Amino acid sequence: MSRRWFPSATIARYVARLFLWRTAGFLVGLVGILLTLDLLGESGRILAVPGNGEAELWRYALLRAPQLVALFLPFSVLLAALLTFLTLNQHGETVIFRATGLSAHQILGPMVLAGLVVAGLNFLFNELVLVRVRAEFDRWKAAGYAPIPPDRQAQAVWVRSGTDLILAGSVDGTGLATRLSDVTVFVRAEGRLARVIRAAQATPGPGGWRLHQVRLLDVATGRERRQEVLELRSRAGPEQFTTREVRPETTPFWRLWPAIRALKAAGRPTDELEAGLHHKISGPLSSALMPLLAAVAGFGLARSGRLFLRAVVGLAMGFAFFVADNFAMAMAGFGNLPPALAAWAPLLLFLFIGETVLLRSEE
Repeated sequence: MSRRWFPSATIARYVARLFLWRTAGFLVGLVGILLTLDLLGESGRILAVPGNGEAELWRYALLRAPQLVALFLPFSVLLAALLTFLTLNQHGETVIFRATGLSAHQILGPMVLAGLVVAGLNFLFNELVLVRVRAEFDRWKAAGYAPIPPDRQAQAVWVRSGTDLILAGSVDGTGLATRLSDVTVFVRAEGRLARVIRAAQATPGPGGWRLHQVRLLDVATGRERRQEVLELRSRAGPEQFTTREVRPETTPFWRLWPAIRALKAAGRPTDELEAGLHHKISGPLSSALMPLLAAVAGFGLARSGRLFLRAVVGLAMGFAFFVADNFAMAMAGFGNLPPALAAWAPLLLFLFIGETVLLRSEE
């Protein structure tokens, strides 16, 4: 038996080409059908907005298509791997490959390598295209498919500082250049509201914030007084106002990690974001795992009557991986699993399962 990791270049190109063409075919078919159904379901809401027409329908399709591509690419890779192995087995090509001394891993090698290429392209597509498209789609959908109003750099933000609460109507800038507008500070003492401080603006100051155009209301007496500037001592730093609404789905990989560090410095929980950061790598790598899970359908005699059963087992293993992956990410969101474990455990677990099945049945 040959000890090379891959078969000859001719066989490798042949198997990889079959696999990639089938992946593209399944992906185009699934995205086309599901995009049509999705557009039919949402067209009534889109056209109900005054002024919307055919252009908005095309805009919806262009924004929704990349999301469907990212969602169904792993399924397409799984189905393509199963179909490729079934075709090779049914035509007797697997038997010929094995008769020349090739191992099951050598036959599988070109497909795994092609899966790694697909994973790399998937990662680039997600980080360069999908995050921007998804952010724009979410804003448009939140606006009810109406024209999106000009983006504000910040929205109302609540921050806790010890027992006090601070409400900023809007936030601009970052770091020492942070500017809060329409600020309200609820000062509590002994579990009760003691004072309400309102200010037109606030900027970072020594030990807290410098409030401008201030009105102070004493809750006990009901008296209000005004002053131009007030130094407010607070443990709430600028990063607590500026690091918010970070979502892995709409944040590129190279921006997500600095955002997580800023949130940690602000004392915010980051388990879900860290799991999303790891999943940005482990998720696309599932494209290289699918051929291994589907390999159970590629070996064994086609005339044995178990070819269909092998295909069902391969399909079940693939879908079990997707269920386990989603479950682990949900557990990370609830704080029940460490982020790195939630992102990588399903991939490594099913890699072990696939290798075990392949070794025990074919090697």
